Amino acid sequence: MDKYPSDWTRLALRRGSSNTAAARVRSVAKPAIGGGGEAPPAVIAPASRADYQAIKGQLQERLLAEMGDRNLLGSADDVVASAVQEFADRILEDEDLPLNESERGRLAEDLAEETLGIGPLAPLLADPAVTDILVNGPDQVYVERFGRIEKTSIRFRDPEHIVRVIERIAARVGRRIDVSSPMADLRLADGSRVNATLPPVTLDGPTISIRRFGRRRLRRSQLIEFGMMSAEMAQFMEIAVQSRLNVLISGGTGAGKSTLLGALAEVIPAHERVVTIEDTAELVLDQEHVVRMETRPPNLEGRGRITARDLVINCLRMRPDRIIVGEVRGGEALDMLQAMNTGHDGGLTTIHANSPRDALSRLETMVLMAGLDLPSRAIREQMSAAIHLIVHVRRCEDGVRRVETIAEVTGMEGSTPLLQDLFQYRKRGRQNRRLIGDFSATGIVPRVVNELRETGTDVPLSIFQRRTAPEMGTQT
Repeated sequence: MDKYPSDWTRLALRRGSSNTAAARVRSVAKPAIGGGGEAPPAVIAPASRADYQAIKGQLQERLLAEMGDRNLLGSADDVVASAVQEFADRILEDEDLPLNESERGRLAEDLAEETLGIGPLAPLLADPAVTDILVNGPDQVYVERFGRIEKTSIRFRDPEHIVRVIERIAARVGRRIDVSSPMADLRLADGSRVNATLPPVTLDGPTISIRRFGRRRLRRSQLIEFGMMSAEMAQFMEIAVQSRLNVLISGGTGAGKSTLLGALAEVIPAHERVVTIEDTAELVLDQEHVVRMETRPPNLEGRGRITARDLVINCLRMRPDRIIVGEVRGGEALDMLQAMNTGHDGGLTTIHANSPRDALSRLETMVLMAGLDLPSRAIREQMSAAIHLIVHVRRCEDGVRRVETIAEVTGMEGSTPLLQDLFQYRKRGRQNRRLIGDFSATGIVPRVVNELRETGTDVPLSIFQRRTAPEMGTQT
């Protein structure tokens, strides 16, 4: 940007005291284009990729200033897109910009993406192989593809450019992020989860972390095709969800818990009323009768916070047939267990844990976070009575997410909850960078089968039959 030392450019680059994009736009003292004033001088420089970014950056400043003067920054997307197209057409016709035909052709689209979307990150979101996007700074943008993190050629102009992208994402979901509240969990239109931070929380500048969920939710059939689970596992889980068993999905960060949760929810009958509770709404369900609830952070005065526990308590008054908690993180675990034990069957939720046994330990800890002085035995008895199945997923070293274990909670022995594994993933070796293994049943018939048969649900025992290596079904 130093190549274009106009007074107007220096003034535009010295904004920094404002906390919002709109405030920064208003701080740029210049006449609006087309509003009777004289346009800033055209940028003249040798054409190159870096120069195109610089020119686009200056035009973006002028566009935002003009839209701010016309009070269009909060308008609907189609109004903003029309204003961007009009601005680009006028600039290309009236000013002698050093851009080639390709750059002229995509100028309007790039300006619209900067104004409406997420700017330079748009190509990464269009790549279906990208599962995570990590922005550490203007020149440090990383992605995860096929389980491996790699640096990209994507660049932001400066830290303020990153801040503007964060502010646009936050504004779209009604969230706030500034110096007084420098962290935020957000979401994109496709459901992808976004975490953003500002200094002083992150010392080296603003950051963005995007967990991709794709434009369309993965179906159960696709999870089988991609090697996340076997057909027998999927068949058993379909029966379990339809039969209103309570299911806890455990796994580490990025293991695919939310993806599996959405796939299992496919089989919930269409006539049931489903209430979902999430910190950042990301679940997309097929059912029509769905009520989506989302937590809310406190406002500037530190008031107005709505926690997951508040939502769980409130949803019990909403006549739900199913309660889906996106992830249990704290005291809402107690209310969720009590709901499961008092007639609200068929609950689904996820939890961060390293194994099914660890999932129960963490759940007990979270119940204690509710602030009630409950004895451990009472908590464990509630867990054993409420939860029927634990599905543990893992992102393996080859980057593939797999259902590692499906375990049944069978009761208590003394003060210890009992678990028995029904299905497992067993590694047999490696081919290049890909793990070779099999999904197989352990040969144990779950105790809930007898209960399901009493209600008229047919459960084929063949899916629990243990097979030898040559006859194992799904291999990945």
